[in-house]
Amino acid sequence: MSKVKLAIFDMAGTTVQDHNEVEKCFLDAIKATNIEVSSEKINSMMGWSKILVFETIWKEAIGIDHPSYRDQVNKSYQLFCHTLENHYKTIGAKPYEGVLEVFEFCRQQDIKIALTTGFYRIVTDIILQQLGWEKDLDQNYLCAKNTNANIINCSISSSDVEHGRPAPDMIKLAMQKLHIADSKSVINLGDTPSDLLSAQHAHVYYSVGSLYGTHKESELTAYPHDQFIKEPKAYIDIIKHL
Repeated sequence: MSKVKLAIFDMAGTTVQDHNEVEKCFLDAIKATNIEVSSEKINSMMGWSKILVFETIWKEAIGIDHPSYRDQVNKSYQLFCHTLENHYKTIGAKPYEGVLEVFEFCRQQDIKIALTTGFYRIVTDIILQQLGWEKDLDQNYLCAKNTNANIINCSISSSDVEHGRPAPDMIKLAMQKLHIADSKSVINLGDTPSDLLSAQHAHVYYSVGSLYGTHKESELTAYPHDQFIKEPKAYIDIIKHL
């Protein structure tokens, strides 16, 4: 039997299909507020708390002490939120092929499933509703039972914690909610540098990088990880051998 008790999955780009839609929403909001930022720069911050992305962009552009700094951050962020929410409401969301099989394997092994995301709670809820994954979650976004009926056991968004990725707060909150005391019984899967860094900071047992999401191997290889996978179902073999 695997020593893994909790499997944590990033949402967009790892569990939910992301064909650079989130990056495009960022670039649209940035363009609308008259600031130049490269797509490479945005991609390097994928997985972060979304407000932190705009704080970083404007800090580098005009400085945190500029009198219009906070107004510019808020303006860009609100434009982004409107674009992102509208995208998922109209386009919807789909899991990557094989994700549901991975979830089913985890349930069979009595491994709890938590989703973490750099999205704030409103967008997280929209995506969960589009997928039909919110049905077994209570008001605390928790489903403590581990049966064949539930899809996930816990949902954690960046707005649920004080510090988003690359801090370990979301992983630690998932552990707390699901009564997992030992981080060495936790495995984490994500597709961004901040996913890998947050796993390192949380001292998880095993950290896996997704190469089917928003980042290539060349963009992730410098960050701490134990293994890369090219499809979700490869996660099953990893757990079997841990």
